[in-house]
Amino acid sequence: MRTRLLPLLIVLMAAVLLALGVPLAVSVAAAEQQRVVVDRIDDTARFAALAQFVRTLAPGDVPDGAAGERAESLARELRTYHDVYGIRAGVFKRNGALLTSAPDDWKLPRGGEVRTAFEEARLSRRSHDPAQVWPWQDRRLVVASPVIRDGDVVAVVVTDSPTDGMRDRTLRGWLLIAAGELAAMLVAVGAALRLTHWVLRPVRVLDATTHDIATGRLKSRVAAAGGPPELQRLAESFNEMADHVEQVLEQQRAFVADASHQLRNPLSALLLRIELLALELPEGNEEIASVRVEGRRLTQVLDDLLDLALAEHAEPELGLADIGALADERVAAWAPAAEAKGVTLTGTCPPTTAWADPVTLSSALDAVIDNAVKFTPEGGEVHVSVAANGRTARVVVVDEGPGLTDEELQRVGDRFWRSGRHQNVSGSGLGLSISKALLAAAGGSLEFSHNAPHGLGVTVTLPRTGPRA
Repeated sequence: MRTRLLPLLIVLMAAVLLALGVPLAVSVAAAEQQRVVVDRIDDTARFAALAQFVRTLAPGDVPDGAAGERAESLARELRTYHDVYGIRAGVFKRNGALLTSAPDDWKLPRGGEVRTAFEEARLSRRSHDPAQVWPWQDRRLVVASPVIRDGDVVAVVVTDSPTDGMRDRTLRGWLLIAAGELAAMLVAVGAALRLTHWVLRPVRVLDATTHDIATGRLKSRVAAAGGPPELQRLAESFNEMADHVEQVLEQQRAFVADASHQLRNPLSALLLRIELLALELPEGNEEIASVRVEGRRLTQVLDDLLDLALAEHAEPELGLADIGALADERVAAWAPAAEAKGVTLTGTCPPTTAWADPVTLSSALDAVIDNAVKFTPEGGEVHVSVAANGRTARVVVVDEGPGLTDEELQRVGDRFWRSGRHQNVSGSGLGLSISKALLAAAGGSLEFSHNAPHGLGVTVTLPRTGPRA
């Protein structure tokens, strides 16, 4: 969940920072250009004030001493301005003729921004604001101011300035904004990490506890892990639900155990009376023999029910155990029974350690090996192998019996379930259920599969890492 929530938060925060940063960058560029434009307007206004005192002479007129001195002063100012700032500046008559300019060869073009600004100033209209110049655009700023004498426009001052400095300052401002955005993004990512950790920590605890309960550790509960109040209330509700489920299951186990225990006494008395009755009947009476078989079967069912109730209720004593030695011991214990039936029981059980309850594992292996020997025909083979596979260890028992269909594999291990093809084989249908309950309580599992070319494979899986605290 964190891998999905965290990118979403980062994308949202990046969108917010971008929505704030782009207008700010545009504002910085506009402010920088506005400052430059205002400076150029001030410069052109100053030159226009100087040009007011420079008379426009008719062709053939000779300027007097004062007029010539003013014209020379204006030309000197324009040259100094150009030399210092690199800005072209010129004063042009109403008809476009050059009065003075710097550099000297700068003329009024027939078109373009300079001509447009000149025409607007000649008509005594305010020039339009220049289009925004971005750092990647190599453009110039043109500003024009009219020279007004006695209410008439007699000339126009035009400045044509480069934008390199302005674009560099804008770019530096943008880099500063980008650095601030990057720093804010890093802070936001850190905050998002802390936020998702705070929000999802109780979810992870709840998920782990749910897995524990699903695998049979019913006493697991959600510990207080902080987080939003809604998730804290969810944890409290989950604990209440787990308490109720455990109570119901405990009542069910107690009922099964009590019923099994209470039924054994009257059943034992009934079987005793049957034996007494059999003494008065002819030897080999089929009805009495059938009643004896059903009585023993009922006794076995009650014993298995009691074992199942105890298996689901008992707490395993987990520890590092050599399951290879345990499996080899069970193979040796069942070898005589297999030999009596004409079945070969072999084992490949190298030393392998895993976390298990030795008593629980032995009981489960007894049930599995007994089942394999029971269904393997005479002359067949049952093989037990032990191997480690990464973080787990496995005990695999394979037989050469008739096996099960795919549908039957889905149900094998259910309580009281027996294949319809094997109803004549003795058993209560609880042996594998007891084994599954015992292994689940110890953190293990029991799985069933086909054994090629025929038969059943049963895999007992145990963890090699210690249980969580």
